[in-house]
Amino acid sequence: MISRRRFIEVSGVASVVAASGRIVAASAPEKCGDTPLPLSLAVLKPRKSEAVPITREERRGRQERARELMRENALDAIVVMEGTSLKYFTGIGWWGGERLFALVLPARGSAFYVCPAFEEGRAYEQIANGPEGERPDVRVWQENENPYQRVAQGLKERGLSSGKIGLEETVHFVFANGIAQAAPQATLTSAIPVTAGCRMIKNPHEIALMRLASQVTLAAYEAVYHALREGMTQQQVEHLIAAAYGQLGFPGEASVQVGEYSALPHGSSTPQVIREGSIVIIDDGCAVEGYQSDITRTFVLGKIPEQSRDKMRNVFDIVHRAQAAALAAARPGVECGSVDAAARKVITDAGYGPDYKYFSHRLGHGMGMDMHEWPYLVRGNTTKLTPNMAFSDEPGIYIRSEFGIRLEDDMHITESGAELFTPQSPSLENPFGKV
Repeated sequence: MISRRRFIEVSGVASVVAASGRIVAASAPEKCGDTPLPLSLAVLKPRKSEAVPITREERRGRQERARELMRENALDAIVVMEGTSLKYFTGIGWWGGERLFALVLPARGSAFYVCPAFEEGRAYEQIANGPEGERPDVRVWQENENPYQRVAQGLKERGLSSGKIGLEETVHFVFANGIAQAAPQATLTSAIPVTAGCRMIKNPHEIALMRLASQVTLAAYEAVYHALREGMTQQQVEHLIAAAYGQLGFPGEASVQVGEYSALPHGSSTPQVIREGSIVIIDDGCAVEGYQSDITRTFVLGKIPEQSRDKMRNVFDIVHRAQAAALAAARPGVECGSVDAAARKVITDAGYGPDYKYFSHRLGHGMGMDMHEWPYLVRGNTTKLTPNMAFSDEPGIYIRSEFGIRLEDDMHITESGAELFTPQSPSLENPFGKV
């Protein structure tokens, strides 16, 4: 899935911190370039040194696992093009637009690449750091040539002209159609059993990177929370979040929704301003060595309005219990859909049902190098949980024209259950559990 993120430049905002539940001016702000930072952001320390890159050997192991899954699923080869799966298997970050650049990975035999001739230098530079090392099989094509013939020729040389070839799910139709015409005897099908089959089970290194990403996101949110003041716009808060991530050493961002717009799960484009007593939702995350976090915190600036206090606190408590119920239900061997059902039952039993009436989306999504990836915690998904799968756990209740509350933390499946990478948010007034 494509992330909602958009990277944004830091802009100037007033220097403020929270103290004793009140918003006051900060003393002794530091600077990022010419822009003063709130004290709560200025004290953040870089954590980049904690992030250990994925190794060539790990990617080689991924390709071998892909070959095992190809054989189990009666596939003779898979074709992977620009995007996350290419990065996952090779370490190559590629943008090629309408020009074909592809990895063809057979179930047996050596892999080969098809590359525009003018991009050959860039390709070799990146391939050299991948599993193929210094001696890759790269087939180039000139601008006036048919690149799909290079794919067909490579398949023919490996005895796969009439083979069953899996295409990675993000391959565009124009490329799939070109391969089909150049290799008419081949059977083209989905590579999802292989690509998702590999990517949805993380190794301990990947889990560690995702845990760090979640910790970084929570630290950024907390710093920004202490820098909020009445009158700030969404854009100012988003700039603060980008600055916090800059201090911590990783690219990231967040969307911000205020007041009645918090009842729209993915927000509104309407300009919004934070006021005393406003309910605020901050959502999204960062990338650590390519691995994502996705965290949501919902809180109120200052004191909850008296007329809304009981209802808001009650809804927060219901969502909090639903998140905990999902965590308790998630363990190896249970179906993905049953985890969604555990959270949805809490919300429905509390009067915010039936079905998707107030909890209007699935409980969660798989996570890894993409913020949204296989598998999904949704009704009807019979996929069984396996140790080292990772998901968002994000129940919500959305009351149109009033407010919405969503709590989201990321979790991974352990041998005996599930574990959140970050602690649950305690309350609307104290979302990070600290004075």
